[in-house]
Amino acid sequence: MSCGVTRTTLRAMTHFPPPAEELRLLDAELWQLDARRAQLLTRRAWLVAALNQTQWQSRAQASTQPPPTAAPRPETAAPSVQNVLLVLGGVLLTLAAAVFTLVSWGHMGIAGRALVLGAVTLATLAAPVALLKRGLRSTAESVAGLGLALTVLDAYALHAAALSGTDGTGYAAAASAVLAVTWSAYGLLPVTAALRLPLPCALAAAQFPLLLWAMSADAGAYAVTAALLVTAGLDAVAVVRLTAGATRITALVGAYGMGGWGVLGAGWLSLTAGGPGDASRAGALLLLAAAIALGTARQEPGKEHALGLTVASGLLVVAALGGVARSGVPSEWAVPAHLVVGVALLGAVRAERLPDAMRRGFAWASGVVQALAVLWTLPVVAVVLLGPAVRLDRVWSGAPTDARAAVAADVPWPPDAAPAPLVLVAVAAVLALAVRAQEWRGRARLGAAGLLWATALMLPSVFEAPYLAGMLVLGAITAVALYTCRLTEGAAQITALVLALVTAAGLTLVSLASQSATLVVLSALTALFAAASWRAGVAPFTTPAALAHAAALAAASGAAADWPPARTALLVLAVAGAAALLAARLGASRTTLPVEAVGAAAGLFAVALTVTDPPMLALVLALCGVIAAGTALREERRPVGYAATALFVLAAWVRLAAWDVGTPEAYTLPVTVPALLVGALRRRRDPQASSWTAYGAGLTVTLLPSLVAAWADPHWTRPLLLGGAALLVTLLGARHHLQAPLVLGGSALALVTLHELAPYVVQVTGALPRWAPPALAGLLLLALGATYEKRIRDVRRVRETLGRMD
Repeated sequence: MSCGVTRTTLRAMTHFPPPAEELRLLDAELWQLDARRAQLLTRRAWLVAALNQTQWQSRAQASTQPPPTAAPRPETAAPSVQNVLLVLGGVLLTLAAAVFTLVSWGHMGIAGRALVLGAVTLATLAAPVALLKRGLRSTAESVAGLGLALTVLDAYALHAAALSGTDGTGYAAAASAVLAVTWSAYGLLPVTAALRLPLPCALAAAQFPLLLWAMSADAGAYAVTAALLVTAGLDAVAVVRLTAGATRITALVGAYGMGGWGVLGAGWLSLTAGGPGDASRAGALLLLAAAIALGTARQEPGKEHALGLTVASGLLVVAALGGVARSGVPSEWAVPAHLVVGVALLGAVRAERLPDAMRRGFAWASGVVQALAVLWTLPVVAVVLLGPAVRLDRVWSGAPTDARAAVAADVPWPPDAAPAPLVLVAVAAVLALAVRAQEWRGRARLGAAGLLWATALMLPSVFEAPYLAGMLVLGAITAVALYTCRLTEGAAQITALVLALVTAAGLTLVSLASQSATLVVLSALTALFAAASWRAGVAPFTTPAALAHAAALAAASGAAADWPPARTALLVLAVAGAAALLAARLGASRTTLPVEAVGAAAGLFAVALTVTDPPMLALVLALCGVIAAGTALREERRPVGYAATALFVLAAWVRLAAWDVGTPEAYTLPVTVPALLVGALRRRRDPQASSWTAYGAGLTVTLLPSLVAAWADPHWTRPLLLGGAALLVTLLGARHHLQAPLVLGGSALALVTLHELAPYVVQVTGALPRWAPPALAGLLLLALGATYEKRIRDVRRVRETLGRMD
């Protein structure tokens, strides 16, 4: 049989039931599913009912039974109670022993004293052995502490009884050494090795023998300092030898404590050294401290405090060698001497045999020394930059003799400032040549550039160069910084820009001593910053700086021409106009907003110059309004139009005040008319705008002051004109269905009418009998009561009518 015949035969043998049979089968299956679903729903309902009944019963039981009370939690753990009791017991026993030794000692003979103290001390020191065998370690520690305290009392008793004639300080030194050895031996015995208290106590007692011995021998400050440092060195050895625990912590505290006091003493001796000999001895002590710190750091290079110890060691070396050099050079060269030693520390950074932590420590120590040297020069930089500001009240008082007199005429010149430029150059050279790490190299170069800038800034003043030469140097620095801004990007560009701005400010202050210098400097700075503004990256800063210097030049030019300040304001205002035109030309640039800010500041400065001259003030305000109106023509500066309107109104008011005009309408109408025109334009663009928004402010500005003036005016002209204007406003509001004109005009008309009819009302009231006013009031009340409902309906109708108006 072929493949084709087989495929045809299989397709014909497939069974499909008839449609009627298949429909019957589907109906049977669906009926079974419905029956099963009904059974499951019934079971579900029964389970829900049973569950609800069980929950209700449990809640009822919970409401009838009292809540279970929690077991009281102990506030203090058992070990804490044990330790407190043991420590308290040891303290009390120690106090009792001290009282016995100090008070009851004299009532016994020498044999009795020795027998009692010896027996008690030996028994107390032997008791921890038995306690340790029984597993009572905490109790053994307490008893051992009591025994150690008794040994101190034994030493005191021995001195008081048998050795009272000896020197107290020397005896204390010997006693502390003996106690240290005794406690160490006691703590190292096999039977008491488990005790943790004797060895730290022995180490604490070992801090005093050398110090007390030096003090008892009257060896002097150098010997006492040496004793402190040697003790610190022994503690450092203990720190290195010990691994962990209370003993190492005690040694660490002793090393830092005694070493700190020793370093302070050696530093004080170095500062107060009277000659090279004393300075050398103090330097030797400082070098000893440095060796201790460096040795500890070398023994523990991986520890977290190795870096700090290396930094301290480097600083101590600088202090030692710098102190020796300071004793042999003039005082002004003390800082450079220390700087030389600090820079020499960088040689240790290149030593490959040293661990990384130590090399980084020496680098940090050198950096700290260089930073302190730079800080020493900051007073000179501050005087050079800010010193001329003290003479702002004496501008153009005359050119000084030299550059130092220009900056330090009224401020003291820092003493020993001659080597300051050399210090800055040395640190700059280190930053430029010694820093080779890629992540720090760029920052180091920027720092070097800043230090060289400070050096060039102070050179004319340090060397007392001529006044003109000093200004030329500052101008050259500004020009170089601005030129650098055009060649660099990123952080270098920002640094150069900041240096240029700061130098320009200092140059401007220095030039204020001479009139011609001021004009030349301001002109040059304006040109320099304007030329630098062609670079888009710095234009947001240089363009405003150019405009600011131009405004200062305008003010200085007016003052040089002996113009009054009000007249000089016109020159300053020209700078504000130029700033507005430039901002319009720049468009959406980042420079636009700073330029506009400087222009606004120049306008305010011009206004301030004309405060004492009202006619010129009015003119300047009007010109400022023109500039603001021109700015408002730009699409993105439409809100400036409000400022322009305000400036025009202020100009008009100032002019009217200068003319001694007292009529309020002369001040209000210049506001009302533009406001109504703006409102009309807004209503034309947006017919849905409220009449209160469009016309309310403009009408109120004139109607309210005029109404106040009309009520105080005894003549009839003002009330008549105001009434006519109010009637016209009311009619216009009624004609165009505008709520604001109708309400404001009607209210003003009613108040004016009341003011005009008031005398006649008073006259009629005086002619009536006394009973007439009460009678009229009663009739009025009756009439109001009779027509109350009608009046309410009329009021509602009027309110609805007004509500339909715009």
